[in-house]
Amino acid sequence: MDADGRAPASAPAAGGGTRAPAEVVAALDPATRVRLLSGADFWTTEALPGVGLPSVLLTDGPHGLRKQAGGTDHVGLGDSEPATCFPTAVTLAASWDVELLEQVGAALGAEARAHGVAVLLGPGLNLKRHPAGGRGFEYFSEDPLLSGRLAAAMVRGIQAQGVAACPKHYVANNQESNRMRVDVVVDERTLRELYLAGFETVVAEAGPWALMSSYNRVGGEHVGESRRLLSEVLREQWGFDGLVVSDWFATADRVAGVRAGMDLEMPGTNGTWDGEVVAALDAGTLAQQDVDAACERIVQLVQRVSADATPRPDPASLHDQHHVLARRAAAAGCVLLANDGVLPLASGGRVGVVGAFAEHPRHQGAGSSLVRATRVDDLLSCLRGRDDVAEVAHAPGYDPATGRSSAAQLADAVQVAAAADVVVLVVGLPGAVESEGFDRDDLRLPPDHDRLVETLTAVHDRVVVVLQNGGPVELPWAERPAALLEAWLGGQAGGSALAEVLLGDVEPGGRLAESFPVAVGDLPADADFADHPTQVVHREGPYVGYRFHDSFDVAPRFCFGHGLGYTSWAWGEPQVDGRGTDRTVRVELTNTGPRRGSQVVQVYVHDVESTLHRPEQELKGFSRVTLDPGETAEVAVTLDRRSFAVWDVATAAWLVEAGTFELRVGASSRDLRGRVRIEVDSEDLVTPVAAPVGALATDAELAALGRPVPEPRPLVPYHRDSVIGDLDATAAGRLVARGLRTAAARMAPGGEDEETRRLMEATLAEAPLRMVAMNAGGPRALRVLDGLLATLNHLSRRGVSRRR
Repeated sequence: MDADGRAPASAPAAGGGTRAPAEVVAALDPATRVRLLSGADFWTTEALPGVGLPSVLLTDGPHGLRKQAGGTDHVGLGDSEPATCFPTAVTLAASWDVELLEQVGAALGAEARAHGVAVLLGPGLNLKRHPAGGRGFEYFSEDPLLSGRLAAAMVRGIQAQGVAACPKHYVANNQESNRMRVDVVVDERTLRELYLAGFETVVAEAGPWALMSSYNRVGGEHVGESRRLLSEVLREQWGFDGLVVSDWFATADRVAGVRAGMDLEMPGTNGTWDGEVVAALDAGTLAQQDVDAACERIVQLVQRVSADATPRPDPASLHDQHHVLARRAAAAGCVLLANDGVLPLASGGRVGVVGAFAEHPRHQGAGSSLVRATRVDDLLSCLRGRDDVAEVAHAPGYDPATGRSSAAQLADAVQVAAAADVVVLVVGLPGAVESEGFDRDDLRLPPDHDRLVETLTAVHDRVVVVLQNGGPVELPWAERPAALLEAWLGGQAGGSALAEVLLGDVEPGGRLAESFPVAVGDLPADADFADHPTQVVHREGPYVGYRFHDSFDVAPRFCFGHGLGYTSWAWGEPQVDGRGTDRTVRVELTNTGPRRGSQVVQVYVHDVESTLHRPEQELKGFSRVTLDPGETAEVAVTLDRRSFAVWDVATAAWLVEAGTFELRVGASSRDLRGRVRIEVDSEDLVTPVAAPVGALATDAELAALGRPVPEPRPLVPYHRDSVIGDLDATAAGRLVARGLRTAAARMAPGGEDEETRRLMEATLAEAPLRMVAMNAGGPRALRVLDGLLATLNHLSRRGVSRRR
């Protein structure tokens, strides 16, 4: 046992680990089984010494371990053990490198195991429906195939170390605004083909030992209480055999959750829900077999993570090698968007570096994924430490926290630029702009960052603009710089990786995993994004990202899959072999340039004539290849039945329609180098469904697609799912809300940064009242809350009556 009484991830579960989970559960009395369904505290499961079942530790970690220092009874956002901060998911996804993601996963698993962590909460793979999503930096892509395969690679790497991965947030958690109660209205075909597909790939290719359910509702029910999503789809149809754990405080109805297949409530809330579970068992509205099944899956998880008895390494012994891996991953995710030949930089020149992010880099996002890095490289120091740079001058240009510039800072930037042979201007999004808990208001850079770009490109013709941001931004000046490099959030080694990329030690290996629109208003999803407190309607259906741009011929600023390098390529004519839907696309690539480089071969499928409306093309396979100068290689990309199938709502099945399909091979969704048409025979009969007329479905068109748009849930009368902000709608509610805010202010730690402050404010405003009761904890908490709600609703009705 560790000093705090938990079993480390590498310790065998005494007794419990050698007995079948059903046998362990059968030895428990009914009250203990109910207690096992919830955590012991904020981060650990219940220990049952009598049957040899230890407590295990769960903790955040999509791109680095966030193990809380000290006790495990609170969230501790700013207090964690040092760990390697790898590039965030947005950066890793741009690598399109499955092997690299598996290596990063293995490193994350090794550090988790070294710290005694049994379950790593990640990776995140919610689809990027809208680029303003505040948590986009934690997710991979706008495409489910790319998201699923990269996430599966990371899961395999983590679990190879004996640590459970926990992909999240299942499912359709595509915005931060009102995420804890918003109802997602999306037609079934879009849900299957886009939002569920990435999770399905992870289950099929990696077999995660755990999976986290999301806060939001889908089709009127919280995902954590949806038997259809948790049992029918996840377990019965996909074969998932692991544990489902709630997002923290996501439980809205524990009885419904157990019945649906949501196994472990986190965090522990001191028995808040136990009384309702016991009462439902006594009344026969909850089956004992559902409770036992959840308990068995909890036992199975503990046994899985406790099976490896080898000694744990010292965490510090891993940090140096993991820093090297983090640097390689950051470079692999850098996307060279434009280049007139100025990159890589010539040696021996005078470099003017402008931008506070060059000295104080945006290397990760804010919120629950925040990592206390073992070290942080910055671009400025790394350039000054190089022998091949004659001189490096620097002007901050703006405040790194706010993004605002003073007149003096702008003047200093112009002076530094004028004296340089080449200017490296680092701009991006301040941390307070993008975070868990709230969405971005727009896609613009801070106005002073735009002004810096426009000013410096007007006085110098060799300006390299480097972006540090967690999601796409509008770039009205994109054609003005000599080069434009998207560095994303590069993790703790992002500064040294960026120096290597700029100077040509390594190639910028990235390709965009999401489209950059010219303007956010171009996107159909923008019409219904984070615009209602209790409902979001996916009127755009499957037309997300490049599926929209390519289907409706709306050019993006930079397209999905785009990325330049430091060499040149010759593509051969693609060839296709195989039969039916089992096909292999082959294409010869030759590195015709002077440098070693990499290319990503992307295969898109276009249905020439379809009964159902379909996007113009969809990514169905990809392969990354690295070649020396003059080297030629044949790249093979395999396709299968799902590469051609659609979800048929009427038969609830994946069907392939017979006919002609065009297989498109290229370097991006809009840089297609070859096309081959094939004929596919099939006896499947796809059910015709009327297509929406435009990119946005009307209520009537959504109803025809099988998803009528319900009336949004009103804010009053109040209920357990009401949020603190809703209380401001009535006089009595405002008094209660004032008291809750005052109490929260007393408990809040001081000295938090701006992004953490905004996260806390958003969380407080959008916290459901049931979450307040769960925080209070104990068997009486829900009864007290229900009494308060009854009183507030009574007073509200009296107020309405008097006004009449």
